[in-house]
Amino acid sequence: MRVAKWGNSLAVRLPKGIVDELGISDGDDVTLRILGPREFGVERPLSVEEHLQRLRGLRGVMPGGYRFDREDANER
Repeated sequence: MRVAKWGNSLAVRLPKGIVDELGISDGDDVTLRILGPREFGVERPLSVEEHLQRLRGLRGVMPGGYRFDREDANER
């Protein structure tokens, strides 16, 4: 891969294998994380639907009879 000038920034083209693995397409947001002195990683944030699926997976996790109390939670 080659780094190229793009306006006042630098750009790197992502190979098709990485794009396919991350499931990203043109216009998607990605996050870059520095992993080491000469190393970085690319992440694709979860979509709204993926967040909702994760939340749905938490249903039933609370003990029976549990009731959320906003006032109690704010006191902590």
